[in-house]
Amino acid sequence: MAALQGVCVTTRRGWKLQLQELEAPSYLPSPTPDTPYPPPSSPDSSPLTDSSSGFDFPSPSRETSVSASSSSKRQRAPSLAQDAPRVVARPRKIKKRASTSPYTSGSSSRGESRQRSVALELELELDEPIYRSDRSRSTSVFPPPAHVLAREWWSLDGGSPGDGFVSAADVVRKLARSYKPYFRNPDDPDNKSFEVESFPTADLEYPNNYANEKFMLLVPKDKDHYNPIMCLEQSLYTIIDSYLSPAQKALFGSLPSKSIPDNTPPPSPSPITRPDPPDPFSVLDTPPEPQIPPPQPQNDPPQPDYIRSLQRAIRRRDGPLFLSTLETINQLLRSLKYPPLPSDVFLPAPPNVFTSAVRSWTRGLPDKVMLRIVDETYQRCVGPNIKNLHRYEAFSSEVYGELMPSFTSDIIAATGLNSSSLLMDLGSGVGNVLLQASLQTGCRSYGIELLEGPANVARQQWKQFQKRCQMWGVCTGNVELEEGDMLKSKRVTELMGKADVVLVNNKVFQQSLNEALRAKFLDLKEGAIVVSLKPFVSPNARVTERNVDDICAIFDVVERPYRSGSVSWGSGGGTYYLHRVDRAGYANVKQRFENSRARTARRR
Repeated sequence: MAALQGVCVTTRRGWKLQLQELEAPSYLPSPTPDTPYPPPSSPDSSPLTDSSSGFDFPSPSRETSVSASSSSKRQRAPSLAQDAPRVVARPRKIKKRASTSPYTSGSSSRGESRQRSVALELELELDEPIYRSDRSRSTSVFPPPAHVLAREWWSLDGGSPGDGFVSAADVVRKLARSYKPYFRNPDDPDNKSFEVESFPTADLEYPNNYANEKFMLLVPKDKDHYNPIMCLEQSLYTIIDSYLSPAQKALFGSLPSKSIPDNTPPPSPSPITRPDPPDPFSVLDTPPEPQIPPPQPQNDPPQPDYIRSLQRAIRRRDGPLFLSTLETINQLLRSLKYPPLPSDVFLPAPPNVFTSAVRSWTRGLPDKVMLRIVDETYQRCVGPNIKNLHRYEAFSSEVYGELMPSFTSDIIAATGLNSSSLLMDLGSGVGNVLLQASLQTGCRSYGIELLEGPANVARQQWKQFQKRCQMWGVCTGNVELEEGDMLKSKRVTELMGKADVVLVNNKVFQQSLNEALRAKFLDLKEGAIVVSLKPFVSPNARVTERNVDDICAIFDVVERPYRSGSVSWGSGGGTYYLHRVDRAGYANVKQRFENSRARTARRR
């Protein structure tokens, strides 16, 4: 023990902490369990991401857990010297001498007493608090999410939406009183064809065969309501940008990243470069380079920019110009959807350019396409019923709220959903998360909703969503919807043991409902993930006599942040929780707890 002289070791905990700090790698950060982890610096990377995992779960070490639970009354001892040896031999017991007075010992006797105290501490195995994060990291880290979801994105069905299709014009026609005219005829001020009473419309061709939609050329009186003209624009730009090659895009003109002013000057021609004169100091006698004649001006007319013309018509509110330009754009779209047949009748017909593009998507479904399908369906099904959806009892478990598409994408990436997964949404509302996840990953989805209003809208959304996926030439996973009580549903009990991810938007759930749901989670399979807005068990909680046999002790919990604008009930950010079923890790922690409890009982 001579090598440890001068080291202040006053408690069992202090000695144990010193040994742990000596053994801990110095290059790893030590986050505290009560501190929320910072958001990843990018969607694909994080400073705390494990090299073998694409998911940035924190890996709190045992040293962090122990130090965080130390009593505030105990002062943490300074770290050991770098070369302090580990004691492997069992030290001999030192007999205590009976002291005559507590005040008679000098500094040397205090040092000897300290050494005897260290020896006694080494003789006994030191106990420490046990935390859920002390489990094997092989079971507490999520599998890396696939960067590219390998599945077939294309639809084998035709694009005709068929009966029961709800178009943009149908939605506005029902709410005509809340809309006003936008376009006019500048050449005929008395023309009333663009007034609300005339119901002016325009068609847009969609990627799949026989797919088109009718839009009403009106604008809402309330700028926050659905704008069909803007919707038409966004869908058109998404089709051109996501499905066509650069050469094919050039047929339509320049897609705007921002609004293009009318007075944008044409690009000036590049200056003609002339060859440099020969170097008079050149050693080599080489013939001069032949001069390249300047390019001759071409007589071909410039390619018209139909996209810019369409924007100009919108800014000027020129109705006839808008209709004529859109018809030209639709003709170009139809020429790509239905190419000319070959002269030889025995040759196969050329394929639809747009559906062929879907088969070439090797890096997954483009986000722009996914978001347009989700938004189009939402605006035609949920938007007209939004007032009825907010009729609920305040401060109850039935309060209606939605997760935004960006938040849903974060959950999909965090949990690793794929085409072979089963997603359950307990309290699915209008079904937004289920529809997006099924389209984005191809997974199978199930949702249950107690309230009749949101449940009816969810069923309507699912029907329209399938039709719109066909119009865009893509396919989606199956979605099953149920109206009922999640605690009494036989279907919930049947699917709980098969689910890979269970989503519970329990932000406003009453405590009694959260407690009742905890028992449902016992049927989850190993590795299943529960996503919630409130935790069912505290992240990295200390295992004690009171919670060692808790139902949710099987969960390994991690807290993650969500960004502002991720939920419908507030503009700020917040946190959500990922609970992974880890029975193997829990068994290990419980065994350690039982061993520690047995050792403590023997010492008494």
